[in-house]
Amino acid sequence: MLQEHMTLLRDVGLIIGTILVGWLIGVLVEKYIISRIKKLSRSTKTRIDDIIVKAIHNLIPLWLILASIAFILSLTSLKPHIVSYINKVILVIFMYSGVVVAARMAAELMKEYMRTFEDVLPPSTLIINVTKISVYVVGILMILHTLGISIAPILTALGVTSLAVALALQDTLSNLFAGIQIIVARQLRPGDYIRLEDGLEGYIEDITWRNTIIRALSNNVIIIPNSKLAQSTIINHYKPDTELNFSVIVGVSYDTDLKKAEEVAIDEAKKLLKEIEGGVPDFEPFVRFYEFGDSSINMKIFLRAKEYVYQFRMKHEFIKRLKERFDREGIEIPFPIRTIYLKNGLQPPDESR
Repeated sequence: MLQEHMTLLRDVGLIIGTILVGWLIGVLVEKYIISRIKKLSRSTKTRIDDIIVKAIHNLIPLWLILASIAFILSLTSLKPHIVSYINKVILVIFMYSGVVVAARMAAELMKEYMRTFEDVLPPSTLIINVTKISVYVVGILMILHTLGISIAPILTALGVTSLAVALALQDTLSNLFAGIQIIVARQLRPGDYIRLEDGLEGYIEDITWRNTIIRALSNNVIIIPNSKLAQSTIINHYKPDTELNFSVIVGVSYDTDLKKAEEVAIDEAKKLLKEIEGGVPDFEPFVRFYEFGDSSINMKIFLRAKEYVYQFRMKHEFIKRLKERFDREGIEIPFPIRTIYLKNGLQPPDESR
């Protein structure tokens, strides 16, 4: 009896010592060998080696521990059924780590594909997460099949469970499929500047499985359910391209030479487009008089910006420049004036009484 206890303690100690040695070797390999391979992979043109190195990150110590235990079991006096059970556990852990590597590689490859073919599939964490989940599901089913567990009943149960889950999570699934629809339609993508029908606007930061995250110009985050976004009327200021026309409204007095006012406004607009950041220098600005106002003839000066947000600074600068130029040219920008005519000799009331 004592001999059996001593043998068991020796075997346990041997396994623990093997685990520590395997872990130590794995850490050294990860620190000194894998880190150098990672540096070398960055200098190559292909991205595949970077993806592989990133996928196996922190798994080398685990694999060496598993290999060490599998080797040392043959030197122990443990009972065959215990050895068989430990070997199955090692196999499951090793296969699952392989699934983790496959999921990481699939996610990175999907990122590369989305970066390369942005017009086909815009980048989004939703697509990446769906890819990883798909790999995990297939990998777990393969592990169960390897262990001799029939997956047919599991698939049947999953089908029934999926129906129940679909009924219970209608809103969540609605947002999920709406997000997929938004991405596949390619009308919206992360980085676009959009405005919703309720007035909310900003840059699309990401499209997740449930929400679309928008960053407003105030640097606040707007979170919109995908299903609501899919049903909204949206202006995408980055479609068909990022350039956009905008107008600045100004009024001139009725005794102004309109031809001169138009020439001055166009001249200042051309200078602005060539000198300020965000202006489109080869765009030909133009003027449209559109209204006889109460005290002025109103016109719009049309300019073009490279992106939506540039228009605000361009308007700011143009209004300052145009005011200074109009003052030099003697062109009046009138303030509202109302003339009152009194009939039949009526006099306005004396407010001093």
